[in-house]
Amino acid sequence: MMVETGTVRHFEGLLQEMIGLSSASVGASVIRHALARRMAARALPDLHAYWTYLKEHRDERQELIDCVVVPETWFFRDPEAFGAMTEHLRGRERPFRLLSLPCSTGEEPYSIAMALFDAGFAAADFTVDAVDVSTRNLAYAERAVYGRNSFRGADLAFRERHFEAFEGGFRPHDRVRQQVRFTLGNLLGPAVFTDRQHFDVVFCRNLLIYFDRETQGQALARLNGMLAAHGLLLVGPGESGLPSLHGYVSARRPRAFAFVKAAAASPVSVEPERAAARRTTRALSAPAMQGRRVPMPIKPFARRTAPVEPVPPVPDVTGDDLTAARAAADAGLFAEARKAAERHAAQYGPSAEAFYLVGLTYDAENEEAQAAGQYRKALYLAPDHREALAHLRLLLQRQGDEAGARALTRRLSRLGEKGDT
Repeated sequence: MMVETGTVRHFEGLLQEMIGLSSASVGASVIRHALARRMAARALPDLHAYWTYLKEHRDERQELIDCVVVPETWFFRDPEAFGAMTEHLRGRERPFRLLSLPCSTGEEPYSIAMALFDAGFAAADFTVDAVDVSTRNLAYAERAVYGRNSFRGADLAFRERHFEAFEGGFRPHDRVRQQVRFTLGNLLGPAVFTDRQHFDVVFCRNLLIYFDRETQGQALARLNGMLAAHGLLLVGPGESGLPSLHGYVSARRPRAFAFVKAAAASPVSVEPERAAARRTTRALSAPAMQGRRVPMPIKPFARRTAPVEPVPPVPDVTGDDLTAARAAADAGLFAEARKAAERHAAQYGPSAEAFYLVGLTYDAENEEAQAAGQYRKALYLAPDHREALAHLRLLLQRQGDEAGARALTRRLSRLGEKGDT
């Protein structure tokens, strides 16, 4: 479909105004696909007609949001975050109030409840508020029937403890579901919670990466106002350099990407913590809406014990070294992933995808110089490699190279415009 770039930009601006979404982060092609689906659903001939319809039918704005927001989540994703949460709450005054925003299709807030139960907390000890901009996501979360894609990893013992078989999949027990309250809301919109009670723990993971720099600052300021003085903020791997720029310091929880307010932290080593927060990152293989990333293996939480994550073996994928490299990276086995990529290069010659995968492994190990070098090699071979562009842009932002990051943002934007023709 031919679309007029200027018109597409009107929709991009509207989505940024409504939910803070930056088209440079998700790619204009994601927005274009959502527009095409909504035009087909309303039997409208072109974007001009849809723009008029959208202005006259405000409920259609929610339909567009639902179409743009594509969930990518699973139970106990990044298990260290849940371990950091339970350890942070031990010994503190109860009941606790926790927030999952965005909550997507419910896997994260239900994981919060399960982790707290497994750590020995009682139902009366906590409540979990779950907020998302998508009515479709919330309907799915409240129905709470999950299939295979929501259960990833080799150890799924938590499913035996907390789920029952249900038509179409598995459903959390009533005890788990009753701890979670779902609400339609937007971090950047009108206040969802009108009471003055703050949250003890806030999960806001893999949302900030979809905002531009200014909107990231606004979002973190809003989170600061919602978080209790001694509360814990958990962000996504690719966002771990941002909180330290906005009044937070690392909570010193390895691989949890957890932060506390600087005013509440010990004055000892605050500046080193800020420096560490800028360096800390875990690789994401693409924005969540594009569906590919480097997840950590899932580990359910045994009752009253801190989670200990086993390292799963690398799957034997004979004859497909890039697939083996991705599998190793998914398992957190970065040296093995690099070896597999090197085998591929030895057999087939240099490739952008191999350089990109190696860059991800260095990024995950905080080796920023090596990561940047590999991303640039990928872009030398494939200048339009969207994922390498996106991750190099995030890396430059973390390093404070705003000019370099803006240049890559423009390149990503131009790629989106090419997809609209």
